[in-house]
Amino acid sequence: MSYTETIGSRTYRFADLKTLMAKASPQRSGDQLAGVAAASEEERVAAKMALAQVPLRTFLNEALIPYESDEVTRLVIDDHSPQAFAEISHLTVGDFRNWLLSSTTDTDALTRITAGLTPEMVAAVSKLMRNQDLIAAARKRPVITRFRNTVGLPGRMSVRLQPNHPTDDVKGIAASMLDGLMYGCGDAMIGINPASDNLAAITKLMLMIDDFRQRYQVPTQSCVLTHVTNTISAIEKGAPVDLVFQSVAGTEKANAGFGISLALLQEAYEAGLSLKRGTVGNNLMYFETGQGSALSADAHFGVDQQTCEVRAYAVARKFNPFLVNTVVGFIGPEYLYDGKQITRAGLEDHFCGKLLGVPMGCDICYTNHAEADQDDMDNLLTLLGVAGINFIMGIPGADDVMLNYQSTSFHDALYVRDVLGLRRAPEFEEWLESMQITDARGALLSASLQQPLLEGANDWMGIA
Repeated sequence: MSYTETIGSRTYRFADLKTLMAKASPQRSGDQLAGVAAASEEERVAAKMALAQVPLRTFLNEALIPYESDEVTRLVIDDHSPQAFAEISHLTVGDFRNWLLSSTTDTDALTRITAGLTPEMVAAVSKLMRNQDLIAAARKRPVITRFRNTVGLPGRMSVRLQPNHPTDDVKGIAASMLDGLMYGCGDAMIGINPASDNLAAITKLMLMIDDFRQRYQVPTQSCVLTHVTNTISAIEKGAPVDLVFQSVAGTEKANAGFGISLALLQEAYEAGLSLKRGTVGNNLMYFETGQGSALSADAHFGVDQQTCEVRAYAVARKFNPFLVNTVVGFIGPEYLYDGKQITRAGLEDHFCGKLLGVPMGCDICYTNHAEADQDDMDNLLTLLGVAGINFIMGIPGADDVMLNYQSTSFHDALYVRDVLGLRRAPEFEEWLESMQITDARGALLSASLQQPLLEGANDWMGIA
């Protein structure tokens, strides 16, 4: 089905829904690289106007990537709930935007329709929304998950403590981990990106974190971000696996490039569940995504990068994840050119994920060859804090010395919690107070008072 829109004396024609969606997307370098972006701002406006008139039902009948050739499309269609969709089934995309922003549409209403939404519906409405719309609507849709603590409660924001090291040196990782905990970070998880995929080295890191967690009774969860097949092997060998990690994308071909399928993710999910390591819940999958991943794998099939990204959230949703992390500026300026594009993408990803019922966090980041700096990250951090982000990253000095990119620091987490009045996960907050790291208000105590954690830490790390 083709779509048209007239502006003045000029009529714009869009061959199909996939083309219309791409042309309606806000400007970004990835879509330009793929040759699917609007050629002018006028064409972009025409596409938005035409998209606003498309009934939401259309997305159930016109697949952007064929059902027969893509298992992600099959997942989306087969898992769609007509009952949940019924409440909004009469709306167009433009009407849906107005419904989302209505003062009468509350958390209960957004929760009711979750299973009736497809990624394409959600991506479409996001293309009609200003940044403030994305923030206002996402804020109304908390997504709460539990493993050893509770993440995503309104008024709270968690931090993934990321103590990476370029050679996986255990003492170096332990030092960064201790540093982050003393700043009150780590309630989302303690997550290490290993420099090696060697199973013995990965297991050593898992054992180190678990030993520390048990010694100090830390109510958090750990993850070593290796390929899911390595994690399955580690589980089979008896390693203390908490969260099961995998990068995912929005098409079957892109996921094949990651070496995964829905069946493999199901196997990993069941392996994680078999360990029964959660104490307050059993959400245990940790997924990372990023706009541009399908395009970089030549696996986007002409679909714009933001819509491909939202399809990845349908993959994540299938496995009841504890955390989902859009690593928003990591792939590079070929996909998100500058601070403005990174900011917009971060807000889109958070809104779309939350609307689909996914526990969204964001690695607010950029690479050093992008037209972005830490001021851009400060802006996005603040906006996502207002929007109700589940978690952000905590990295020493905001500079990851292993992955070589810029993110957010332990101090950045203190800033956003202070200015927005955000608290940590409740179980972790109680632990910090019991360890004399924070006071009852959540404010950090001086290092001289943080003795329970510091006591014996040097001996534990093997430092004389």
